[in-house]
Amino acid sequence: MAITITETPRIYRYNGIELPAPPGMAPRDVRDLHSAIYPELISAEIIIADELVNGVQEVTFRRNVGTKGQRQ
Repeated sequence: MAITITETPRIYRYNGIELPAPPGMAPRDVRDLHSAIYPELISAEIIIADELVNGVQEVTFRRNVGTKGQRQ
């Protein structure tokens, strides 16, 4: 019995926009690739969906929101 490895297709989303990505790239690499257009992606959180929808895994980039310079 031979074992076959297949890559799970992914959809990358940011702010309601689907971001194109070359196959085989890691989510962090896709985030870095698109940070040239969307600079706020540099510090974005990567959220990978646990379940597949129609055989596709959704990866969402969520912008980190905070208050700069505030004391706590």
